[in-house]
Amino acid sequence: MKNRNGKNLKRVKLPGKELKYPGIRSNKDGSEAAAWVETNITQGSCAYPITPSDKIYSLYKLAAANGQKNLWNENISFIESDTEYNSASACEGFALAGGRVSNFTSGQGLVLMKEVLFTIAGKRLPCVFHVGARALTSQSININAGHDDVMAVNDSGWGMLFAKNVQEAADLALIARRTAEDSFTPFLCIQDGFITTHNAEEILLPEKELMMEFIDKPESKLVNFFDTANPIMTGVLQKQDSYMKGRIAQRDYYEKVPGILSNVMEEYYGLTGRRYGLVEKFMLDDAEYAILGLGSGMANAISAVKWLREKNIKAGVLNITCYRPFPKDEIIKALSHVKGITVIERTDNPLAGDNHLTTEIKSSFADAFINKKIKTIPGIYSCVYGLGGRAINNNNFETIIKNMIDNGKKFFVVGVEHGLTL
Repeated sequence: MKNRNGKNLKRVKLPGKELKYPGIRSNKDGSEAAAWVETNITQGSCAYPITPSDKIYSLYKLAAANGQKNLWNENISFIESDTEYNSASACEGFALAGGRVSNFTSGQGLVLMKEVLFTIAGKRLPCVFHVGARALTSQSININAGHDDVMAVNDSGWGMLFAKNVQEAADLALIARRTAEDSFTPFLCIQDGFITTHNAEEILLPEKELMMEFIDKPESKLVNFFDTANPIMTGVLQKQDSYMKGRIAQRDYYEKVPGILSNVMEEYYGLTGRRYGLVEKFMLDDAEYAILGLGSGMANAISAVKWLREKNIKAGVLNITCYRPFPKDEIIKALSHVKGITVIERTDNPLAGDNHLTTEIKSSFADAFINKKIKTIPGIYSCVYGLGGRAINNNNFETIIKNMIDNGKKFFVVGVEHGLTL
């Protein structure tokens, strides 16, 4: 049995031990995988329907209407607000009362709730929101895959994990929740709209027993800020004498997130045999050229690199699973030996110096070079692909690699005819 990456889903055995939770063989799409996790581990959801995350929304709403109980024998609840902004605000209130809550959104819906995302992060509320990443309305409406929406909120103080396939959509939902509650930092769990949210794959579904052990009951970690026996003030006005103190104090939480996330991923590996890291390397050890990116496009990149290796082209892939906190040290360690790196992105920001991920990569290498951690900086190229769900294929990836070999265009697009196209 294989998933979209061509990986065999046999139950992995760790050296010297049997896996405690090998997974339940199942056929699910990304929406069903996320809903399976959330309806079992949360106490409620506050959401508003928007494509392509509306399927997760509908599955959760149906479960609540049918009286489904979570793993701790509590009826799950569902609140449908009149806008995404208000659904995020309802999640804020739910979390302030000590509840474990989720939300499902996409596109304009995510952007509309941006103000509330800052508030949830500032109050250290460990919510997890699931995003079916979608292109934002520009010259026209598009409901398919794009990273415009998630990049528009990447400065809001939330952790951001990207699933490249359905298996990761299920596993990262648990990893995000555990990390959020261990670090008091909210997380976005992101999968590409329709490409992952609506395409079924063979996966190993997390067992209920695994979820109970790995996540634990809500009251074990969550804080009720509305406890009348222990009253506090929250969300009040702070002026210049105190506001900056509070903002800088947030760093004490954020600095711990990378270590907590890495430990959570390693614990999950020990329980399931499914290993995750802040980044994922594929055929990089002897690679001369690398493709780097986020989300489902990296599953395509992995497939293409296998094909390119058969043609004696030394290419590799670095998949960024964790975009926030940004894993610059892991990226430098993985890529400092290559000759060239092409950053592929499902978004375009023409008025910026570079697109979002490319900016992060250039900054990381410049910082490493200035601080004498590396002696040279590889050639860094920027590629726009897949806007609005447009496909990318093996020939596109071969063109991307050959552009690096030829020291060609530093910025280009693939998949459409234009002056910037390779």
